[in-house]
Amino acid sequence: MTQAAAPPGASRRPKGKQRGKPVALAPSPYSLGAAFRRGDVYTKASAVVMGLGNIVRGQIVKGLVFLAAEIGFLWLFMVSGIHSLKGLGQLGPVTKGTQEWDAEGNYVMVSPTNSVEVLLYGIAWVLAIMLFIVLWTFAVRSAYKAQVLAGARGKAPSFQDDLKSLADQRLYGTLMTLPTLGLLLFTVLPLIFMISMAFTSFDNDHTPAFNWVGLKNFAVVLSSSGSGDIGVNAKLFLSVLIWTLVWAFFATFLNFFLGMFMAMIILRAGTRFKSFWRVCFSMSIAVPQFVSLLVVNQMLQQEGIVNKLLQNWGWIDESLPFFTNATWARVTVIVVNLWIGIPYTIMQVTGILQNIPAETNEAAKIDGANWWERYIYVTMPYIFFVMTPYLITTFTANVNNFNVIYLLSKGAPTPVGDSAGKTDLLITWLYKLTVDRGNYNVGAVIGIFTFIVLAVVSLITYRSSGSYRNEEGFR
Repeated sequence: MTQAAAPPGASRRPKGKQRGKPVALAPSPYSLGAAFRRGDVYTKASAVVMGLGNIVRGQIVKGLVFLAAEIGFLWLFMVSGIHSLKGLGQLGPVTKGTQEWDAEGNYVMVSPTNSVEVLLYGIAWVLAIMLFIVLWTFAVRSAYKAQVLAGARGKAPSFQDDLKSLADQRLYGTLMTLPTLGLLLFTVLPLIFMISMAFTSFDNDHTPAFNWVGLKNFAVVLSSSGSGDIGVNAKLFLSVLIWTLVWAFFATFLNFFLGMFMAMIILRAGTRFKSFWRVCFSMSIAVPQFVSLLVVNQMLQQEGIVNKLLQNWGWIDESLPFFTNATWARVTVIVVNLWIGIPYTIMQVTGILQNIPAETNEAAKIDGANWWERYIYVTMPYIFFVMTPYLITTFTANVNNFNVIYLLSKGAPTPVGDSAGKTDLLITWLYKLTVDRGNYNVGAVIGIFTFIVLAVVSLITYRSSGSYRNEEGFR
């Protein structure tokens, strides 16, 4: 069988890894640059009339889809896009409802500008333009690919061939399309919207219309004086940030090590009623967190059942300051979180411990290693190798652990004049600034800093772990 001619610029060098070392993938032979360098007049014209090159070479349906997408986008852009993008320049020209004269000499009510809507639609259209550029690039490359294949085989692939390719060779792209669009719509768009809001004056005094203020909100959060009316300054921000990291560290690793310890005790040969203990820990997972946390909150109040019982037994003379003293409050939320988080760790670690290769432990025993040496040099490295992504995810979740802090302590105790309490995390502080106080602009700044902290810690930790450096197996 005669081998089909390779398209211009194609490379026969194998892709992927050679001798265990990564090899740079060859560039696509149907790149945008190649389309403009080697494409004929129809291919180049596809940059203006999308789908033209496909239609000329017999790919009628594919070409019409590209053309319909271009026409639909341009029509929507003319109807709504231009107006939305112009609104980004001046978010809120009207701050209050007013009356003005109309063309007939009558008073008409002018509604204030809804700057949230203007900002959201503007950002959505920026993303839509970027997606259209990606589609335009794909259309030009598709036209060039049709030109090359038509010259090599006598005809371009039919619409049925493209459908078979989408269900076979390019199935990964087909399956990833909807998740990617969902990611853009429900993650990227809200993230950009939040970042943009940090540069506006959106608060209770500037609603529904607000304007751009540049870096003013960042100056409020990072300055020593801050803003007295909302109780935000650099000292408070640094205090909340440090406590957030301390909380996340203890909430992650205390749960992990104590949960692993409990799992090893349950799995040891001498432990009886293993199923019973696992059921007990599973029951604590089945109870909704918000129910348990609200009950514990009431139990630990100054007049709660815990303090009352301790006083009745004569163990204390006055109520313990579970939520009125900063140190007591911080220790309390960490201890209560152990009760919530340890059962999850037990379930995770139990499965891993049961899958540690038996020959590894047997070899360590033959070499004379005692139980502690086997734990340090065999069990722990294996568990860390498997669970590093889980620990990073858990750390991130604890930084954003709104439920435990807000439902248990509500950030208390809160010094007079401050907008954040001694047990507030960045996420609960953000909630108070936005929902309780209406300072969405400053809250957005806190959200940006939270994202930066999480991104830096997660990337550094993961790239330094064996799970990243040795993806092919545990050594």
